[in-house]
Amino acid sequence: MNLDGAGDRPRLTDAQKKQNHIESEKKRREAIRAGFERLAKIIPECAGQARSEAVVLQRTVAYLRELLQKKEELRQRAFEQGYSQADFEQIYRDAEKKANEADE
Repeated sequence: MNLDGAGDRPRLTDAQKKQNHIESEKKRREAIRAGFERLAKIIPECAGQARSEAVVLQRTVAYLRELLQKKEELRQRAFEQGYSQADFEQIYRDAEKKANEADE
């Protein structure tokens, strides 16, 4: 009986450990690649273009800043028209939910 908690299973050989590591790393890279593809599809300046991961990240940051600025402008307009903070947040959440449903 093994004392390392592995039970009766035989230990992996170095070759098996290496292969497991290679497969894990491949899955990790594929997940990252898929994430960048999803980002590229929703960032307007990235859609349908050849791009590096660095470009996708840069454009994502720029797009998020643009969205935050637009949200702040909408908030100001809502306050000028007499909406409360709570009203604005509810309207914004509803709009986000609708947009997310459209993306799915």
